[in-house]
Amino acid sequence: MAAAPFSAQYWSEVETFSPAQARAIQDERLREQLAYLAANSAFYQDKFAEHKVDAAKIRTVDDLAELPFTEKQELRDSLASSPPLGAHVAADAADIVQVQASSGTTGSPSYVGLTSSDIETWCELGARALYANGFRPGDRLLHAFGMSKGFVGGLPVIQIMQYMGIVDIPIGAEAGAERLLRVQADQRPNAMIGTPHFLAHLAEQAPKIVGLSARDLGVRAISVGGEPGGGLPAVRENLENLWGATSREMLGGTDIACTYWGECEANDGMHFLSPDLMVAELIDPDTGDRLDPVEGVQGELVYTALRRQASPVLRFRTRDHVVVTGTDCSCGRTGFKVRCIGRTDDMLIVRGINVFPSAIKQLVVELAPDTTGEMRIRPDFEGHSTQRPLPVVVEHARGMDEHQRDELRSKLEQRIRSALNVKTNVEMVPDGTLKRPDHVKVALIERDV
Repeated sequence: MAAAPFSAQYWSEVETFSPAQARAIQDERLREQLAYLAANSAFYQDKFAEHKVDAAKIRTVDDLAELPFTEKQELRDSLASSPPLGAHVAADAADIVQVQASSGTTGSPSYVGLTSSDIETWCELGARALYANGFRPGDRLLHAFGMSKGFVGGLPVIQIMQYMGIVDIPIGAEAGAERLLRVQADQRPNAMIGTPHFLAHLAEQAPKIVGLSARDLGVRAISVGGEPGGGLPAVRENLENLWGATSREMLGGTDIACTYWGECEANDGMHFLSPDLMVAELIDPDTGDRLDPVEGVQGELVYTALRRQASPVLRFRTRDHVVVTGTDCSCGRTGFKVRCIGRTDDMLIVRGINVFPSAIKQLVVELAPDTTGEMRIRPDFEGHSTQRPLPVVVEHARGMDEHQRDELRSKLEQRIRSALNVKTNVEMVPDGTLKRPDHVKVALIERDV
């Protein structure tokens, strides 16, 4: 049964809670969740004992700093040693009604169990994010995330749409551009969800496949996620120009929920929307110290689930690296805002300078139409650090002669050096050389070593 929004502007009144209101409910639910973990999770019982933690003495969010982090590898080890859902599962098997899986790019996927209550929590988290993105009850949605392999962009998005009273047309990215565009042309859904690069690719293929510009296919609102960069101005403007629709970013992760950060009409980062259902901390990825989420601060997001039964996590390190873009907003939401720069485990260090692939991608996209916007970093070194110029491959537009390509190469190298203080060796390749996105996330780093 579909839920209903709190008002025309907000899905939930929680989105406008004062800091004091938000902290009060967060502290109360944190105490409840810790008591639940201490009673039901063998994984956290062992972790508390190992670190000599008395969960009953953790009374507020500020006290969380006294607790150890939960690392992704710990969850993988837990799953391997105690199949099928790990020692961190905290609900009876009879109460688990759904299992989701991560992308599993290295080894087996991570598996996450859900009870009926967990599914409702996921739906509430997602509804707040996607309502901020501009989706409304009564909309019809073209589903262009991957639908297979248990990804959270598949069935959980359908469940969120049904919860919001939105019609989901679950074609999925695996069906390919031709199928998706023909369904879009036939059904004319007014909303669309997917990764930013794949949705741009769809728009570019529309004239060839259905004989119409993407702008003429009836899309009003787009929500993008699944990879960093959807909130970058050049990426957003490109999508909005291609589709004639609003494009806003959201962010989530398998271990917590499908999506729980959402960008509003101010287009200035994604709001933290659910202090009643989760805790979001910002830490220095090198030291682990907590950072205040004030404008301009960069750090790694760490999450603690609240009101979670089957696969709860406590101080889970995401490796998502974000910059805080603000602590207030013209939309009236009170949660701080972030933009995801990349993952700390994807960050490269070039002669001591930290570089995220999405930052280079932004500079390449800004030079369209001379570039197609497609680029890949192809490191010629092991690990994440080099003293040499960074090799970058960039697609140029069709019809460029050698002189124009040389000029564009020089311009890009100078632009990257000026903006990021990093020296690169740019290789120009023709339009269509680099693999286009499909249902798999775009990897901006391609390694041969």
